Amino acid sequence: MTASSTAAETATGNDAAGRIILGNNQYGKAEVRLVKITRDTDRHEIEDLNVSSQLRGDFEAAHTEGDNGHVVATDTQKNTVYAFARDGVGSPEAFLLRLAEHFVAGFDWVTGGRWEAEQYSWNRIHDHDHAFSKDKSETRTAVLIADGDTRHLVSGLQGLTVLKSTGSEFHGFPRDQFTTLGETTDRILATDVTARWRFADNVVPADFNETYDGVRALLLKGFADTHSLALQQTMFEMGRLVLEAYPDIEEIKMSLPNKHHFLVDLAPFGLDNPNQVYFAADRPYGLIEATIQREGTTSDHTVWESIPGFC
Repeated sequence: MTASSTAAETATGNDAAGRIILGNNQYGKAEVRLVKITRDTDRHEIEDLNVSSQLRGDFEAAHTEGDNGHVVATDTQKNTVYAFARDGVGSPEAFLLRLAEHFVAGFDWVTGGRWEAEQYSWNRIHDHDHAFSKDKSETRTAVLIADGDTRHLVSGLQGLTVLKSTGSEFHGFPRDQFTTLGETTDRILATDVTARWRFADNVVPADFNETYDGVRALLLKGFADTHSLALQQTMFEMGRLVLEAYPDIEEIKMSLPNKHHFLVDLAPFGLDNPNQVYFAADRPYGLIEATIQREGTTSDHTVWESIPGFC
């Protein structure tokens, strides 16, 4: 966490080394569940989000003295989320930017904050105007860190399940006394994609939804079109396609669990198994994680300190 804070000191003796001070801090309302139905026409639209808001700034007195003069109530933050949704969400990224501007500009002692959103998709039932079924595919994510006038924005997705029934190999790895895995030139490759891409600071794409759709499509293309010799190779190709297509994206981090599929031995039943019947194991699983970035960019940008996850 990189919250701005003043050093609140409580003397515990004459030795300065013994003083207790207030470090980085933030507070707010987490996981505000928001469903917005737009009814401007007979064909309704649905936006479904989980939004968290946390403020950073001069909250020293609240911690050291119990003085709430600067504490914008977490309930107020929740109500602001709902009030802003009255005019629509548009995209989770744009919605978070609106919230940040409101709180940073509206309260002199608020110097920044952290805003996060998950967005869930719904599909129309038989193209019905107002009946939907929840899309159980990926969840769209966004995290915004505001520090004064600077905006650090990370978009992403999680839980995008993909599988290739062929076009994947794994061989040539070192072997020792504990190695039992056989080499293969034809295997199932499956994973649940978690990806987070960081925009250059203060960069706002013309259309966040269009960018999200484009990045998602490229991740799927990289997975599908790469003849994979390792999941690591596939991951790098997925990230490379995104960075080449979107110059405003500085880096992309991915976490890909290798969802193993093991060929079932049908010989005890007098049957062959020509790569057709598999056991889908849920654990343990290989976990492949990496950052794909532009040469010359930092790999430890401050925004990652506030986003739990992977390398």
